[in-house]
Amino acid sequence: MEIAEHIDVLEREGRLLARAAQAAGPDAEVPTCPGWRVRDLLRHMAMVHRWATAFVGEGRTEYRNGGGLSTLEGDALLDWFREGHAALVETLRAAPGDVECWTFLPAPSPLAFWARRQANETTVHRVDAEAALGGELGASDVEFAVDGIEEVLFGFHARRSSKVRSAEPRVLRLRATDAGADAVWTVRISQDPPVAERGAVGDADAEAAGDAARLHLALWNRVPFPGLTGDASLAALWRETSGVVWS
Repeated sequence: MEIAEHIDVLEREGRLLARAAQAAGPDAEVPTCPGWRVRDLLRHMAMVHRWATAFVGEGRTEYRNGGGLSTLEGDALLDWFREGHAALVETLRAAPGDVECWTFLPAPSPLAFWARRQANETTVHRVDAEAALGGELGASDVEFAVDGIEEVLFGFHARRSSKVRSAEPRVLRLRATDAGADAVWTVRISQDPPVAERGAVGDADAEAAGDAARLHLALWNRVPFPGLTGDASLAALWRETSGVVWS
């Protein structure tokens, strides 16, 4: 996907998040983030968006933490989220393509990294807001969901910090049934960080097959793996060890 496409997704998903959060109310529990209520979700995302904006807008080349969370409540908190989201979108659209700043996953450029990362971050948390509201979760576009799957597999869980490990080598296959024959990934899990490959490479202990959007959310532990066949304990291993936390 192109940078501009990721920014468009970020803009749309942030607005959907705000709409769902407003409808659910600040006290609503977020079932996909145990222990959180909607106000916690809004505070987290308002901080993350401002954190990302600072790296791109100020050209920060070294890591800095995200600072404290807002103590605002109610409509003021929702406005704070909306302001930070709009500022991030504006900053990304205005940034030069060769902007230099800190990143933490491989990408063609820092701007490409931040546009992609914040589009995915906001999408996953939009789902959290919708889960707090109840009812059906909105689905992402197929192309974006496939891109999100690859960010998880080739980005987050290719790092040494990934806790998805197994004393005995195991293989998980993922198949996006709405994205064409090439939308298949083979994930080898061992005592080292997971190694993902594109394609159905060798035998698999378990396979999850379903819409790309649902697979993407399953990798973020927002929904169960769809169409799971084979050893279900492999899905449980992923669920129990793959969480990415703010540090």
